[in-house]
Amino acid sequence: MPHDARPAYEQGFARMVGAERGFAFWKGRVAMYAILRALGVGEGDEVILPGYTCVMDVNPVMYAGAKPVYVDIEPVTYNMNPDLLAAKITERTRVIVAQHTYGYLADMDRILELAAARSIPVVEDCCLSLGSLYRGRLAGTFGVAAYWSSQWNKPYTTGIGGMATTSDPDLAARLERVCSGDGLVEPGGKEVLMLRAQLAVYRTCVYPRTTALAQTLFRWLTRKGAVVGSSSTSEFSPEMAGDFFKRMSGMQARVGLRAVRRQEGAMQHRREMRRRYDELLQAIGWPVTDVPDHTDPVLVRYPVRVADKQRALAEAPRRFVELGSWFECPLHPIETPLEAYGYEPGMCPEAERASREVVNLPVHPRANAATARRTVDFIAGIGPAQG
Repeated sequence: MPHDARPAYEQGFARMVGAERGFAFWKGRVAMYAILRALGVGEGDEVILPGYTCVMDVNPVMYAGAKPVYVDIEPVTYNMNPDLLAAKITERTRVIVAQHTYGYLADMDRILELAAARSIPVVEDCCLSLGSLYRGRLAGTFGVAAYWSSQWNKPYTTGIGGMATTSDPDLAARLERVCSGDGLVEPGGKEVLMLRAQLAVYRTCVYPRTTALAQTLFRWLTRKGAVVGSSSTSEFSPEMAGDFFKRMSGMQARVGLRAVRRQEGAMQHRREMRRRYDELLQAIGWPVTDVPDHTDPVLVRYPVRVADKQRALAEAPRRFVELGSWFECPLHPIETPLEAYGYEPGMCPEAERASREVVNLPVHPRANAATARRTVDFIAGIGPAQG
């Protein structure tokens, strides 16, 4: 019986992100759900989120019995617009989720100020922002808790996986109780074996030139039930599946422990890739994101607005260019039945515009200078979005 690596991984991860405690789960959305439960979120409560996110971030809110309330984004960093936040806070607001989109930092000064005035806890969505700094402090150290993802296209991968972190001793004790309850289930042996095999294939076969083909094949296999997918068809409904609340496997934790040891170099690589894209795009007159001086983002992907997103996504695989489609709609992905999640068209116009225009470019450790140049040459043929 192999030694259980989960406690060491939880401790190592928490130390890396500047937190006192870590709690490992099967997926990042499970970590979010655990935090909401530990905070006592339930029927009749409201949870505020940006209207430019993944539906898998909305599901835990609805699984807890609460209502999601969406705030539109500002167009530069794609994060919640604090100018619009105050109007969405009501006496039923129990949590504000500050998502750091693509790795750009949300305006934590203003979000925390508005939250503190009403004694509302802030939870940080750090699934895309490992290593990002705000006023010299790490993302994930501002709110009462944070949640993280190590799914396939996140800062590093354990196949799928998630973590909840906190430095609040009372919340840590409540998370302990949530995790020791009857509802948290162990992963099945078959799905762990499948995930191990998928990780081996990923390490061997997935590179910038092959990503598009690999993603197409993976989605097809997920629909057939032949692989462990990051999302299942049941998760496009606000009804919680019986095996949703699941802890991380020991296999994932062992992979995560090894990844944590490599993250300092990986973060530096992502910073260098961001600077490289900035330089290449500026050289062709393409507008680049002007991040605030008090932030130092570590991007999980580099977002750009293109004139014809559908054309770009259709042509990229034929040119062996890795191009991401985040976010395809305000509650990504495009298959999301928005009405089931209380989202109405026009509710977040900036998010809807970004969904129509934004594609993202690779900055991960398998991307390099040649990747960046080939990718910029490709999108130059598409052109930037206007207006």
